[in-house]
Amino acid sequence: MTTIEAIAVAVGMTKRTVYSQYADKKALFAATVQRAIERWIVPVEALHALDCDDLEGTLKAVARIRMQNANSPDGLRLQRILNAESYRFPEIFALAYDQGTVPTVNFLADLLRRHAKAGTIRVRQPEIAALAFLSMVIGTPSRAMVWGDSVDEKLLKERVRICVGLFLNGVRMR
Repeated sequence: MTTIEAIAVAVGMTKRTVYSQYADKKALFAATVQRAIERWIVPVEALHALDCDDLEGTLKAVARIRMQNANSPDGLRLQRILNAESYRFPEIFALAYDQGTVPTVNFLADLLRRHAKAGTIRVRQPEIAALAFLSMVIGTPSRAMVWGDSVDEKLLKERVRICVGLFLNGVRMR
C-alpha cells in the first residue's frame, strides 16, 4: 500500500503540499484517474471530423480511432486501473464511461438517426445500436491487450472491416 509520504517524495513535494491539494488518498486517486481519462478520451470534435457523409466510411474511421485509443499505452493503463480498482471505487468506472464512452455513443446514435431519416438504414433504438457497434468492434481486442496479449495491426484492420460490414448488414433497409 502506498503512503501519501511516498507519493510526496516521488513527485518532489512535501506531504503537507499534497494534503493541501487533496483531502486524502482517495481524492488523490480520483484526481489521478480523472487525468488518465482526460488523456484517453476521443474529443467529440475529433469524432465530428471523421463524419464523411458515408456511413460505412465514418463507422470504420470511428472504429479505428476508438480502437487505437483503447489500445494506446494510456488507454491500456486506464483499463487496467479500472479493472483492478472499480470494485472499490465504482465512481471511477462511471467517470470513464460518462466522459469517454457516452460522447461516442451519442455521436454514433446521431449518425445512425441521420441515416435512418434518409432511409438508408433502419434503426429503432440508435443508442443501443451504437453501444452494440462499439462492443462488437472494440470489446475483445481491448480485453486481450489489457491482459497482455499483442494484437496484430492487420488483424485489427480486418476486424474493423468485418464488424462494420456485419453491423451495416444488420441495419440496412431490405
